[in-house]
Amino acid sequence: MAKKINVLIIEDEPLIINVLENALHQISEANGLLDFKIKSVTNCDSANAEIQNAVHSIPIDLLLLDISIPASLDKKLLSGVDIGVRTKELFPNVKTIVFTSYNNNYKLNNILKSLNPEGFLIKSDIDFVKLMDAITTVISNEPYYSKFILQLMRVNMSNDFVLDKIDRQLLYEISKGTQMKDITKIIPLSKSAIEYRKRNLKDLFEVQNGNDRLLISKAKECGFI
Repeated sequence: MAKKINVLIIEDEPLIINVLENALHQISEANGLLDFKIKSVTNCDSANAEIQNAVHSIPIDLLLLDISIPASLDKKLLSGVDIGVRTKELFPNVKTIVFTSYNNNYKLNNILKSLNPEGFLIKSDIDFVKLMDAITTVISNEPYYSKFILQLMRVNMSNDFVLDKIDRQLLYEISKGTQMKDITKIIPLSKSAIEYRKRNLKDLFEVQNGNDRLLISKAKECGFI
């Protein structure tokens, strides 16, 4: 009897969704012992809805996750990183394969440390055969990282440059020009706590003497916005 694997694809590009679905279908046909039940969504709100539905029905076994997807309307989920963290909290046994177009070391290292995915692929670093190989490898309980990610892990895993959800949300609000009095209504921290985090961010991005505009410019350069 074929083993049923419930898959959630989170990707905002329809062409890539089709590629991922085709890869799963081909793996199933070639293997004969795997039956993928696939759902696909394109943004944080839809992803969160599917995750919550799965809590009360059938757990997610495999998550194919793009990092750069539209944020939730309430801005509590800003990217695939937040979705990945939430999914792992609710389904500790889920296997996650991350797909991204980012090639910035700071951003990629942050994703690695935040999600610790079983698979991590740079979109420009793989082809269809490697994609199928990655999925098959992860299903077999082995990690799979594309060449660029392996190089990053060797060079930068000692880097502690990691931002938590509140840091990323603060950067997002500053980038929009949100006033401090309004930020305290969105982020559940006091004004002094937010100012403290902002100072820490400026230290991390080495813009201690710069204004907020320079901070946001550096954060964008490093792929955090």
